[in-house]
Amino acid sequence: MKLAIVSDIHGNLAALEAVAADIRRQGVDQTVNLGDSLSGPLLPLETAQFLMAEGWLSLAGNHERQILTQGPELRGASDNYAHSQLTPKELDWLRSLSHCVRLSADVLLCHGTPSNDGEYLLDSVSHGAIHAASAEEIQARIGAESASLMACGHSHIARSLRSRGGQCLVNPGSVGLPAYNDVYPVPHAVETGSPDACYATVESSGAGWIVSLRSVPYDFKSMALLARARGRLEWEHALRTGYVP
Repeated sequence: MKLAIVSDIHGNLAALEAVAADIRRQGVDQTVNLGDSLSGPLLPLETAQFLMAEGWLSLAGNHERQILTQGPELRGASDNYAHSQLTPKELDWLRSLSHCVRLSADVLLCHGTPSNDGEYLLDSVSHGAIHAASAEEIQARIGAESASLMACGHSHIARSLRSRGGQCLVNPGSVGLPAYNDVYPVPHAVETGSPDACYATVESSGAGWIVSLRSVPYDFKSMALLARARGRLEWEHALRTGYVP
């Protein structure tokens, strides 16, 4: 089995189209999407329509939950814009998604951790900075989960490593948003340092899972200009550079 894993598209249709084209060249058996697909000032409706037409297995991220359950005073600008663009058809699609899906006995997919769509699995935050989580932190977040492959998103940082128990843990990075500021669990910045769109392929073999983290160039300038036109200059900077202003 060979999987393509995408996550954190954030309405960036140009990045998604570039990644989808690259996936078609990889000969995968299935593509899965770990969520946070639409939130942002770009093209949430068109991105939802693309994903629905592709029929990929998609998960709900924390932003899908916020779009569906929070009022406009709590959502924030990115979630509010996405909500304003969606029709009942796309909102019904979002309601059908789960934040954690067992693809098989050996494969677990989640947006954040198995129990929390807003928690990083492979990263931690301290002193206002994000960094790789310790083996003990990761194990606590995995809990009793025994799947040999666990894929997560949420942090936008591509990583592949093994748990203390030998499980293969993969974060494919972000398709559409290479840098951002967040306030949970404490204020911090996430910066990948590149405007490229990221995703991963994972293939089973006799020795275990073969993981490839892929970085795909695309026309980020068009999306940066769209963010600027929407009045989101911090998004424009992140899309152009991979860093927060």
